[in-house]
Amino acid sequence: MRPCPPHTHPPRYRDWGYWEQRYRQGAAEPREWLGGFARFRELLEAELKHGDKILVLGCGTSTLSYDLHEGGYRDVTSIDFSPACIEAMRARYSHCPGLRWAVMDVRSLAFPDASFDVVLEKATLDVLLVDEKDPWRVSAPAAAAMHRVLAEVSRVLRPGGRFLSITFAQPHFRAPHYAQEAFGWSLRHAACGDAFHYFLYVMCKGQPLTPSQLALGERLWHPPPPPSPPPPLDEEEDEDYLLAIEL
Repeated sequence: MRPCPPHTHPPRYRDWGYWEQRYRQGAAEPREWLGGFARFRELLEAELKHGDKILVLGCGTSTLSYDLHEGGYRDVTSIDFSPACIEAMRARYSHCPGLRWAVMDVRSLAFPDASFDVVLEKATLDVLLVDEKDPWRVSAPAAAAMHRVLAEVSRVLRPGGRFLSITFAQPHFRAPHYAQEAFGWSLRHAACGDAFHYFLYVMCKGQPLTPSQLALGERLWHPPPPPSPPPPLDEEEDEDYLLAIEL
């Protein structure tokens, strides 16, 4: 089971056809993004209760849902937009009746309001930003796509429920997306890893954001303008500068 590189999502990873073809061609073996459950166990278990009703977004062929089941979290629903993926996962874990699988788009969750105690994702949201060239100034379409998914997550969370997001995205890049008052949740994060850090973001439904977080979220929609380029040197200044260099 090979973990996928944390920072090399090519643009085709946003393409439904790419994934469907990949899974149909027999590449539905267990595969992890960012690492398996053991890497994040300590952080996750601090946020989970064994009676929680859990939704896993963009499950892919990760063993995360099964690992949660084996860890005593027996009410786990997992979704992915690839029918081939869900077909493979249903077959692989047919012996675990507490695991449920559904073909679904994270942008439009087919669950009633307040359905889950926990919504969990691992690198699924990263794909929404894969085309972005400048993480400091996310494009309006990408920010809107992320907002749409997060609004759905907030909708299906129960009061007091938690949204857990595992990503390699650093807080100054990812926190603005989560720090939106409309979602009605608080925000905190923890880091793990040695040579390369991963982050667990925890949003608790029904708790407020801090004023500084609200300001951070506002900057997502009104980023500062890019810095102006330095003025060019005129020919005389350029010559003086070159003459001053001691070779």
